[in-house]
Amino acid sequence: MTHTTGKYADFESLREQAIALRRQGLSLRQIRNELGVYNNDLLNRLVKGEPAPEWTKRPNAKDDLRAKARELRLQGWTYDQIEEELGCSRSSVSLWVRDLPKPKPRYTPEEQRALMNAGLARLRSAQDEAREETRRSASREIGKMTERELFLTGIALYWAEGSKSKPYARRERVVFVNSDPGVIRVYLAWLDLLDVDRADLRYRLLIHESADIESAHQFWADVACADATEFDKPTLKQHNPKTVRKNTNDDYHGCLVVSVLRSAQLYLRIEGWWHGIVLGSQPETGKV
Repeated sequence: MTHTTGKYADFESLREQAIALRRQGLSLRQIRNELGVYNNDLLNRLVKGEPAPEWTKRPNAKDDLRAKARELRLQGWTYDQIEEELGCSRSSVSLWVRDLPKPKPRYTPEEQRALMNAGLARLRSAQDEAREETRRSASREIGKMTERELFLTGIALYWAEGSKSKPYARRERVVFVNSDPGVIRVYLAWLDLLDVDRADLRYRLLIHESADIESAHQFWADVACADATEFDKPTLKQHNPKTVRKNTNDDYHGCLVVSVLRSAQLYLRIEGWWHGIVLGSQPETGKV
């Protein structure tokens, strides 16, 4: 029967027909077409209370996830934990479980801070290990240096850190100052390569007056394989109360000054070697 009028005076009659069609397994669209009822609100009222046929129900893939989310929430899981466990969005988790009571905190504030600090410690340890592995890997790339490699390295090292003569202050002496033990060891190995007699070397400490002078002397003596008692008188830096020094821990040993006696000729050769490196590093232009 098709209902074509614009008014639905006989509602009960229409409802009986709609229910009968519903029980035959028709969908809302089929009932609408059959009865000619195109008002959705009226159509829903006509079949109110009648379950939809099974074939019209679409399976909801999230029903199982919703049930699992609610189960986990009741177990005391947080939104973040449920989101990570089920791979759902936070908005979905909130929609599914927001009617459930908020779980009690699993940890006290003190326990939470301890857990956070432990996590940060593990993270920093992993980061430190990754940095150290980068250093070890890079170190293996160098391997054993040839004499020429050490020769060139020493020249560049001296020209970067050593004393240099100026037109306004001619000082043609080989004097090297540094606070890095590794740099000092490389520099001394370079002087050995140049056949500089260790007896011609003089050592002097440059350090803050508040530091442990005796300990620093022994430290640099061990680095240089020298006798600490033969060091020249140290140069002490006076403390400026307006500045805040950060180099006050046990790792602070000041700087070591290494001077070579009667070294004017050696200094001139170093200048020439450095000039040769500068020229040798430039691209060829065809000019003589």
